[in-house]
Amino acid sequence: MSDTRYFSPAGAYVVLAVGKAAPAMAEAAANALGPRVRAGLIVSVTPAKAPARFEVIVGGHPVPTRASEDAGRRALALAKAADASETLLVLLSGGASALMAVPVSPLTLEDKQQTTARLLKNGADISALNTVRKHLSAIKGGQLAAATRASCRTLAISDVVGDDLSVIGSGPTVGDASTFRDAFDILQRFGGVNSYPWRVVAHLQRGLQGDLVDTPTPNRLRLRLQDPEAIVIGGRREAMEGAAAEARRRQYEVVVIDEPILGEAQAAARSYAQLLARRAAGAPRPLCVVSSGETTVHVTGTGRGGRNQEFALALLAAMPQETTTSTRLTTDWIAASLGTDGIDGPTDAAGALVHAGTMAAARRANLDPQRFLDNNDSYNFFQPLDALIRTGPTGTNVGDLQIFLLA
Repeated sequence: MSDTRYFSPAGAYVVLAVGKAAPAMAEAAANALGPRVRAGLIVSVTPAKAPARFEVIVGGHPVPTRASEDAGRRALALAKAADASETLLVLLSGGASALMAVPVSPLTLEDKQQTTARLLKNGADISALNTVRKHLSAIKGGQLAAATRASCRTLAISDVVGDDLSVIGSGPTVGDASTFRDAFDILQRFGGVNSYPWRVVAHLQRGLQGDLVDTPTPNRLRLRLQDPEAIVIGGRREAMEGAAAEARRRQYEVVVIDEPILGEAQAAARSYAQLLARRAAGAPRPLCVVSSGETTVHVTGTGRGGRNQEFALALLAAMPQETTTSTRLTTDWIAASLGTDGIDGPTDAAGALVHAGTMAAARRANLDPQRFLDNNDSYNFFQPLDALIRTGPTGTNVGDLQIFLLA
């Protein structure tokens, strides 16, 4: 990000860095711009050392907190105070939607918290979740850019499959093609409107009736601003390339699956097991298969876990066992699914590791995989087997990564 093509050759900057990679991105911008940074704000999930002229706010994730609202209002104030001769540089990364929240009047933070939690519990993917967020917000969906007189430039590290800038961080600086109708229909699809706060439903209904102005469309935002620029500077493909390069260095034959791993975690894992069987057939050994994406979990149980842990447990249940087959997949494989941010759901794990011997170890410990899957309790399945992957927060987020090794 120190590449000079990302920055204009002259002029002052106001820098807003929001997301799990915000501290590192802000530091890189500060090093590149030096005294040209007039003011800056870092909004992250953990405390960070602030470069000169930056302040730091620790917001909440995945559900916004009061600090998230403070951060959103401070970000809007910075944008509004920026002069027309300056550049508002927005550095976005995964988690920005929850970390920076400004509920649109008359909604409250509690309304947004309950709506976010309900959508997550019902298995909404990031695109659906952020469509709703944009229509309950005074900062998302292009509204941060619309609030400033400055030139606006956004550099984003994508945690979104497809790298849609209107979805990354809920697109605070880019036009939004989604509508109140889209947001209302998403509530209907994920639990029904009656399970959401009444103020949220009433607000969306007012939008449907034309009583509220929708988020700025791309064309409307371009008319408001002089060529707002937004580019993706990193994402899931870079993570896969890094994993593949390391596997090749270790003398593995590498297969990179370009198509993202998506959908409900348990169903995605079963499909993934079938894909592995096809890719492994006749492939040279040792083999490394690399993939990435982002699954969801529709929580119906009372257990603890995250989408990567649930994916790994469902994959274990779907892989061939020694008692049913004699293929080499029964004895010489190991697989991991983990979040690149080091965080998987409301747990201290990034994901989980399974291998050909995990099922036998589970039987010895009297752990039935299906029972834990039914209760969405993957964490408590893997904990006694010492199979959780704990990295701690990594300071970035480009979605989830799956690695499969076959000796």
